[in-house]
This record gives sequence, structure tokens and C-alpha cells, in this order.
Amino acid sequence: MSTQDKVELLQWDDIPMETVNPSMRRQIITGELMTVARIYFKDGFLVPMHSHHNEQITQVISGVLKFRIGKDGDEAIDVGPGQVIVIPANLPHEALVVGDVIEMDMWAPRRDDWLNQTDDYLRP
Repeated sequence: MSTQDKVELLQWDDIPMETVNPSMRRQIITGELMTVARIYFKDGFLVPMHSHHNEQITQVISGVLKFRIGKDGDEAIDVGPGQVIVIPANLPHEALVVGDVIEMDMWAPRRDDWLNQTDDYLRP
């Protein structure tokens, strides 16, 4: 969904659920300049090391994401319910899912790779 010169009021329950892989489902809302996603992960899933030109803000609602930051994963940051992590553009990161996780991600600029489903690092 995108906005072009108009205001939209959306309801998460009306946004289609995409199954990316057996351990990851997501709903995506996008505007002209940014993307927001509500993501559901199953316990034990590893979001592989990757980077992107988008700045990322992740808010964990339930469960824990154990981030490894940097090319070699040298920095470890656990993000739990009510916590938010800001990841600068182009910074390599991965995340191990501990417990079933519900989280919200926001990116600027928008995640065109997610919109056109070329996010191969997440797909089987």
C-alpha cells in the first residue's frame, strides 16, 4: 500500500499477511518515503547478517531479539518488550529470535526490496 498525495487511514487487521518463510510472517505499510512492518517471528529463527541503505528502527512488542552488530558481529545487543533499537544505514546486523517475537520495524527510505520481494536473505 502506498500513499500518493493523499492521507490514508489504515487498520492493521486489513493489511495482508505475507508468509516470508516458515518462521517469519509480516504485514507491510509503505508511504512514498518510508516503510513500516509488523513482523511475527517464531522462536529460534535467525535473521541472517545483512545490511541495507535504509536506516532502521525496531520496536520489540513481545519476545527478545538478540542482535549482533558489525561485519564480524562483535557487538551484542538484546532488545526486549518496550525497547527500541536504531540501526544506522549500511551497518551489518543479524538477529536471533528468542521466544515468539512480535515487533515493528520502520525504515527510511522505504524498503523496495521488501515490496518487490527481492529480499532473498530472508527467503528459503
